[in-house]
Amino acid sequence: MQAMVDQYNKTNPKYKVKNISMKEGDMYTKIPTVVNSGKNIPDLNIVHAERIKQYKDNNMLISYDKYLGDYPEIKASNYVTEAWNIGDLDGKRYSLPLDIHTFQMYYNKDLVKKYAPKALDDNIVTFDEIQAAGEAAKKDKITGLGVTWFKPNFLSLYAQYGGKLTKNGTDVTLDNADGKKTLEKYVAMYKSGITSRDGQDPAQLFQSGKEIFYPEGIWMQNQVKAAKFEWGMINAPQLSSDLSKAVNWSSSHQFVMFKSKDRDAAKTKAIMKFIAWVRTHSQEWAKSGQNPASLAIKDDAAYKKMGQSFLINTPEEQATMKIFDYKYNGFVADSLDKHVGDAIFGKVSIEKTLQTMQKEVQGKIDKDQANKK
Repeated sequence: MQAMVDQYNKTNPKYKVKNISMKEGDMYTKIPTVVNSGKNIPDLNIVHAERIKQYKDNNMLISYDKYLGDYPEIKASNYVTEAWNIGDLDGKRYSLPLDIHTFQMYYNKDLVKKYAPKALDDNIVTFDEIQAAGEAAKKDKITGLGVTWFKPNFLSLYAQYGGKLTKNGTDVTLDNADGKKTLEKYVAMYKSGITSRDGQDPAQLFQSGKEIFYPEGIWMQNQVKAAKFEWGMINAPQLSSDLSKAVNWSSSHQFVMFKSKDRDAAKTKAIMKFIAWVRTHSQEWAKSGQNPASLAIKDDAAYKKMGQSFLINTPEEQATMKIFDYKYNGFVADSLDKHVGDAIFGKVSIEKTLQTMQKEVQGKIDKDQANKK
């Protein structure tokens, strides 16, 4: 982002951009306090897509609607649909997308050739194919699948089973048949011995050539590049080989403007000019391992050679990317990361894990709802 800001400032705009980076947790903790104080509110913020609905409901955001008329190229057809749609709430535009970042899967080309030679033929690796490869590789002490970040692994499979995080837009739904099937799938693979073990580092296993499949974010590829073997990127593990049924957990960094009495019309115009510039100048963001949300990047020769570009290259692949835009996604994320591992590694029963997560998340939701009455 700093490199992009430097490039933009060299165009000599009337208002130059000053980039201030903060740790995610610190920023999200401070935002409500700063906005409510009305002081020192940044002119423009980048936040995760899942936060937008709650900020809007808390009356913290202004919409872009009255400013978009001067920028006709900032429109739906010029962006990845899933990233664009997230900012449209109650018929108003509350955010504009920078990227769409996705949890997919890295694979060791030599190990796939040896243990799963047909798995990549359709560009989808199913759980059944992973299981078969892992079983074949066990005798050679090769791990079939790394057990990585619990949240996207759970949510991707949960959605493939048809699971929904909420039925009414408010209350959470985790303790159900789809949640049980999701945990059962991972528990079964762990018990069969084809996955990385509790306490092992799946990233290290992959980089040392001891792991066939390594589910992780596209943003991790600059670390994966340290591996001494040929590797590739493909869709996250799927139940079906039908691409139209595939789900790749995704999120999006989005530009938002929090309400501020100090942001005048001139500054707002300058913000729009910067966002419009970013739409066609996102190469640096792609180099960091991300997928810009602007479809203008598709025509960039260097981008076409980047591994993550497969997710953007066709409308069919774009459709696999799913942002879980549930208002209380943050509560769900915290609970999944806290408890799913205990179920997979056999420390807590599946039933108990689901009950605990359901109660924990719903308790936070009830508290939040009570505070608004």
